Amino acid sequence: MNPNIPDYSYYAVPCLSSPDYDIIKVRSYDYLYELPTYSCSKMFDIQSIPYAVFESPDPLFLNWSRPVCRDCEATGKHCRLKNDSWILYDTECYSSKPEGPVPKLRVAGEVLGPLLAVLLAIASYRIYSSTKLKKESDMKIEQFLVDYKGLKPTRYLYADIKNITDNFSEKLGEGGYGTVYKGKLSNDVFVAIKVLNNSKGNGEEFINEVGTIGKIHHVNVVRLVGYCADGFRRALVYEFLPNDSLQKFISSEKGRCLLGWERLHHIAVDLAKGIEYLHQGCEQRILHFDIKSNNVLLDDNYNPKISDFGLAKLCSKEQSIVSMTAARGTIGYIALEVFSRNFGNVSYKSDVYSFGMLLLEMVGGLKKNDTGGQDKSQVYFPEWIYNKLDQGEEIAIQIEKEGDDKIVRKLMIVGLWCIQWYPVERPSMKVVIQMLESEEIPSMPSNPFTSTNGTNTAATTRGRITRSELEVISESE
Repeated sequence: MNPNIPDYSYYAVPCLSSPDYDIIKVRSYDYLYELPTYSCSKMFDIQSIPYAVFESPDPLFLNWSRPVCRDCEATGKHCRLKNDSWILYDTECYSSKPEGPVPKLRVAGEVLGPLLAVLLAIASYRIYSSTKLKKESDMKIEQFLVDYKGLKPTRYLYADIKNITDNFSEKLGEGGYGTVYKGKLSNDVFVAIKVLNNSKGNGEEFINEVGTIGKIHHVNVVRLVGYCADGFRRALVYEFLPNDSLQKFISSEKGRCLLGWERLHHIAVDLAKGIEYLHQGCEQRILHFDIKSNNVLLDDNYNPKISDFGLAKLCSKEQSIVSMTAARGTIGYIALEVFSRNFGNVSYKSDVYSFGMLLLEMVGGLKKNDTGGQDKSQVYFPEWIYNKLDQGEEIAIQIEKEGDDKIVRKLMIVGLWCIQWYPVERPSMKVVIQMLESEEIPSMPSNPFTSTNGTNTAATTRGRITRSELEVISESE
């Protein structure tokens, strides 16, 4: 302490000081260098303290007694003045926790809490499972594409797909697995782009398409130009075929007339060659499982090309039986053994059946409107047409040129050979091509629509199918 400075000239302020430092008060006219320490600095000025405070016996000792809140604070509550009290500084204690319904809410929380936890756990598990499956699907596709690089269809980014389609401005069609848009490459080549619906399947259709159609090159199989696998967005880029699908032409008499029977015969032969190539011309046998008029596209010269390999399966050429966990294909074209193993094993003969139904559709549709007075719901068109041919009766088909009737008859008979109920009784596609290209009309096959005792099989369940099942099978998608 400096003896030259009066004792009252500075004081440590106890409530603001600590063991490490002191906060002291000095008079405004005192000099800091006169203090007993050199590491102090001025904090702030206090202008409103009366001088008498500094002359008091206990200077700067401040206290107050009202309102009294220490009792409330001692119990963990808060203190406030009573608004309606006439007593000055009259206080009351209050709690910051809500009163009243709190116990009820606590009980509700105790009951609903575990239930909510269970629901959250279930939701979290579903999200986790969905995310896990999605990641596994993406990894499966990426691994496939790594293995596939040597085959080299172009891989596009999703931004490229948007640019090629002019932001998806021209829609060509839509199906269960995606939407098809028209696009144009930089070299003015037109393409058809199928943007896959990512809510369907687990990537199997994408891999089937790229893994089968990308490996083969045949004049009667649509060409895969490229693909997109950009995150969850997937698309397939095909060559563009301007004349749409075969279904557009054979769905009406006018459309069939527009093509003509010679052209329809040519289309049938080329399709048979395309399917034969899938069955025998590739390293592995490719079973399409969805041969139908919608999946036959026509180029600018009306040459057919098989498309949509999303349901295809690959197997070795030595493998005669294919295992399947569920039926695949389009109702009306699906072979009977795909529905029930009572008819035989699933094999490449299942594509033969679908092709036979397509031939009959090319002739006149899968249903016949002119049923000779019978209820048409009871007439299965292949059965009706077999009976007409077997009995030598005329079939009302529009014929324009000499020789067209021979083509029509050939298409019908070959179709009936292909749709024999048991796979072993159907010809291979190689034999089908021979029958279609032969100058002679093939002989009639055995009647698959009657049992061994000659009764109508549609009315019996003798190891085959009922009438209602026939109607379901004959309905096209």
